[in-house]
Amino acid sequence: MRKFVILLCLSLALSGCGDGNDKKQGASYDQQQGTTTQNEGDSSLIRIQHSQSPAKRIQKVNPDQTARDKRPINSIGFLEPITPQQSVSDLKGVSQHLSYVAFFSYRVNADGSLVPIEDSEALAAAKKSGAIPMMVITNFTEGNFSPDIAHRIFTDKTASKSLINGVIQTMKAKGYKALNIDFEHIREKDRELYNGFLETILPQVRKAGFTVSTALAPKTSDEQRGPWHGAHDYKRHGELADFVILMTYEWGWSGGPPMAVSPIPQVRKVLDYAVSVIPRNKIVMGAPLYGYDWTLPYKKGGKFAKRIAPAEAADLAAKEGVEIQYDNEAQAPWFRYTDDQNKTHEVWFENEQSMQAKFNLVKEYGLNGVAYWVLGEPFPQNWTLLEEEFIIQRH
Repeated sequence: MRKFVILLCLSLALSGCGDGNDKKQGASYDQQQGTTTQNEGDSSLIRIQHSQSPAKRIQKVNPDQTARDKRPINSIGFLEPITPQQSVSDLKGVSQHLSYVAFFSYRVNADGSLVPIEDSEALAAAKKSGAIPMMVITNFTEGNFSPDIAHRIFTDKTASKSLINGVIQTMKAKGYKALNIDFEHIREKDRELYNGFLETILPQVRKAGFTVSTALAPKTSDEQRGPWHGAHDYKRHGELADFVILMTYEWGWSGGPPMAVSPIPQVRKVLDYAVSVIPRNKIVMGAPLYGYDWTLPYKKGGKFAKRIAPAEAADLAAKEGVEIQYDNEAQAPWFRYTDDQNKTHEVWFENEQSMQAKFNLVKEYGLNGVAYWVLGEPFPQNWTLLEEEFIIQRH
């Protein structure tokens, strides 16, 4: 994790958390860049036509079949400790539905030292709820993921050793029980260097008694290149880590045209590739707990879309008196409304039906579980449905 930076900092409304918005977008900046590059040129294939989108076509689920299919999975929720009070609030009512709470993030400096976060109160809350605290380390600095920091860590043995020691010491001191490595925007030519770093750090962290995982960009083949996809070696990560988290979201992003954030056909293509090179029981599928509100007409390079929580989107549709449509190809809800300035808006978000479609993929592909970006976005129906569909593992 899937998962928002320089460009998104232009719009404080994206994460709905005041001064923490630029941080909240951090895990997905390069994802946005990567998916934009990936999808440019074939946007007409991805963009769902409204005329093909009958409203509210609910897929019936047989309760008996659901009960038979119910199986244990891991659920992971990414948390940003912006302030101690906000972090505890973001965990309230949801941490009991999670196997892991992933604290995003401890930022790595070029010399291997770590930038600490205010996580003590949220750690205590997570532990009290029974969720496993997961430490996330990133090469994030100054509003972006840094290829220079990553390269330095990969090539400087002193910095690498310092980082590994610092990670293990921090995990022991703070009470973390799992580690996630989310290095993004790595130079494509550093792919093998990244693999070598993972070959060094993961066994040492595991030997210290901790679960280890990595976050991966949503690739559909090993031939995908560029700063977000190229250095992520699905097969090798699957061999080295206890599990991997696929950042399967942000096809619809704040700087792009209106569309579903996590359309099922695109997610399915990523899963098809992932299961061909990674054991299914090691794959955790990313899922968004948010949507976007675009002002129309969309213009590339124009005003960024506002981030919106699922509950907020449903309330907005009710307030504006508009019917929520459901796109049966993307498996996502959307609607349009006109604001007080007579400007048309288009909103894509998540609801119970769209999450059911994602849970169906977890079952169909026999995956390890689901990882949510990001906690703090109200969506109570998701947690009820999660418990109905799966047995959440508590380690």
